[in-house]
Amino acid sequence: MSRTADRSAQAEALSRAVWSVLAGQGLERLTVRAVAAAAGCTTGLVMHRFPNRQALLLHARQLLHQVTRARVEALEAGAVTPRAALRAVLHQGMALDEQTRQEAVVWLGFLAAAVADDGLVAEHRRNNRVWRERVERLTAAAAPDWTAGRVAAVALALISMTEGVAAYAAADPAAFPPADQERMLDTALAAYGLAE
Repeated sequence: MSRTADRSAQAEALSRAVWSVLAGQGLERLTVRAVAAAAGCTTGLVMHRFPNRQALLLHARQLLHQVTRARVEALEAGAVTPRAALRAVLHQGMALDEQTRQEAVVWLGFLAAAVADDGLVAEHRRNNRVWRERVERLTAAAAPDWTAGRVAAVALALISMTEGVAAYAAADPAAFPPADQERMLDTALAAYGLAE
């Protein structure tokens, strides 16, 4: 195996370990030592790539953005109507299965850490602005007669509802089962006249 391939495999293993620790053990247990244990490597190897906890958190947030961006782009491209695209993109942002529940946990952990860290909060704000712009664009396409102000207000309401239910479901999946989350989304879309 070439050195480049070996480094790539190491980077992938470390990424999976960061994600696994944050999603499975929580923010408080995200340490260089925990990531090394999850990756089956030395703390020195982890510290070579992630010199501190902030770097671990930043990597987890960037990985979350990459994973969800790829998924929403595929959903949007595969949708047959603008309203179907809007629903599909919002739907994937809720905690409907183990993967999206873990993503919600990672997002919440990062948000909690970012509150007191200017570098982390800048990354959080940048990614959230990209998400809001996407939902606003999809909302505008689904309701082409709406004013820009109405599009922005409805997009924000839909984002708040879906991210809020994802947070609740991440912490208490039994109280917010997938079917209930989907009904919430469909009810909200219908209330705004955006249902298919």
